[in-house]
Amino acid sequence: MNLGMTEILIILLIALLLFGPRKLPELGRSLGQSIREFQRGVRSVREEFERAAEVKEFKEIKEELSKPIEEVRKPIEAKEEAKG
Repeated sequence: MNLGMTEILIILLIALLLFGPRKLPELGRSLGQSIREFQRGVRSVREEFERAAEVKEFKEIKEELSKPIEEVRKPIEAKEEAKG
């Protein structure tokens, strides 16, 4: 949804009529702070998902790498058991 200059001016005019000229700067500050907090929250959630994905990928890679190691270990352990 893109707002053109006309739409923005209409919104500002309605806000001016509803809240008055003294409240508009305060309203603008509050809106700006709310938008920043929302963006921080979205960023935090995104970072958490990315960390979780990295952990999952790391576990999958670790499992894939451990398969060949187990295949090598089995004959060695069997040999050691046969000696002992």
